[in-house]
Amino acid sequence: MTNEEMLSHVDHTQLKAFATWEDIVKLCDEAVKYNCASVCIPPCYIARVHAAYPLLNICTVVGFPLGYAVTEAKVAETERALADGCNEIDMVVNISDVKNGDYLIVEEEIRTLKAACKGHILKVIIETCYLTEDEKIAMCRAVTNAGADFIKTSTGFGTGGATVADIELFKKYIGPDVKIKAAGGVSTLEDLETFLEMGCERVGTSRAVGLVAGKDNSANNTY
Repeated sequence: MTNEEMLSHVDHTQLKAFATWEDIVKLCDEAVKYNCASVCIPPCYIARVHAAYPLLNICTVVGFPLGYAVTEAKVAETERALADGCNEIDMVVNISDVKNGDYLIVEEEIRTLKAACKGHILKVIIETCYLTEDEKIAMCRAVTNAGADFIKTSTGFGTGGATVADIELFKKYIGPDVKIKAAGGVSTLEDLETFLEMGCERVGTSRAVGLVAGKDNSANNTY
């Protein structure tokens, strides 16, 4: 797989709490130059990026990074993001509900957010680092049943990121219409290639462009 092919699957990401407009412009310019799948940016920058880069595919996060906002708040975030020009939503599940075993509540929230997306892509972050294998399997089923487009491993703000074992688990338990996004801990081109060759449709990282360009920008890494 060529570098160009790999980057076409990358959600080029900048989600640090202190991300400046200069950081976001750099991210967008790189995404355009290297034909990344999207830029994943904080919600507060969506309208400005959409105005400056009207052809760029914009992704943002909802309920991020802890997931425990009420569903109504996540819906409001989603609706505003789409109105501002976002095309893809990465939501965080309510991890407390998962740990309590309230899987049907989690499933219903995902279904509600998918409806709020009005045909736009919804990726569901389950934050694998906090879950048992049984909980991960339950989330694969919930994401599938709720009709989301992607299951995503991690926020990048937890205690761990994507692993080969989790991707293998996802492939076994998700439905045929659910795609996989790996995020967190993608620090080398070898990591990127491994996840893509395993069948991940997207990889969320801020490092890939820097690695391809010959400089590891891990000091600015979010995922």
